[in-house]
Amino acid sequence: MRRTVERYNRRTRWFHAATYVVVLALLGTGWWLLSGQEGRPSPAARITGVPDTDLHFWAGWGLTGIAVAAVTLGVRGARTFARESIRYDRGDATWLRRWPGAAVSGRFPRHEGHFDPGQRIANLVLVLLLAALVGSGVGLTQVGGGAAFVWLHRVHRWATYLVTPVLLGHILIAAGLLPGYRGVARSMHLGGRLPVDVARRLWPGWLAARASAAKNESFSENRQG
Repeated sequence: MRRTVERYNRRTRWFHAATYVVVLALLGTGWWLLSGQEGRPSPAARITGVPDTDLHFWAGWGLTGIAVAAVTLGVRGARTFARESIRYDRGDATWLRRWPGAAVSGRFPRHEGHFDPGQRIANLVLVLLLAALVGSGVGLTQVGGGAAFVWLHRVHRWATYLVTPVLLGHILIAAGLLPGYRGVARSMHLGGRLPVDVARRLWPGWLAARASAAKNESFSENRQG
């Protein structure tokens, strides 16, 4: 039987699930409306009986609520996410340079930290673009027209253009569709546990740090006992 390790806890997995459901609803309805289909109900609108404009509106507020919860109720996790996303280690440039081949072969260079260098960049880009999307969306609900509306609409539209390929790339990798990332989907789904050999291939520094922390904790408990 293959040994497994927990990559993300239940709370993190539920937060991630809520975020991607809302973001997919937001982008789906957004692209539908952006393509000039406003008078024609999308499949989601037909299923729910709610107009696409309303679905988009409420999905936007849902994402706003999730963001507020992340920086208030989940402040500790948000702090860890930020710290791990902005870290830089020697060897990160080498990792990024070798990434295209490693995504196919699975032979990733070693890196430290919870996220690999590519994830760190993607995290920062996603946060900035989603913040622009939410901020401009909220702004559009507060103005009735004029120069402010035109400017906010432009920001909202370009944030949509830019965030879409980033999210599609994230889905491609996180689903384990690339050979080098096979098995990674279990880190956020199906219990959050993935085989140790997959964790060692993708996050060797994180796995080593986790094993060391568990060993120290066990040693401390034995001494107290």
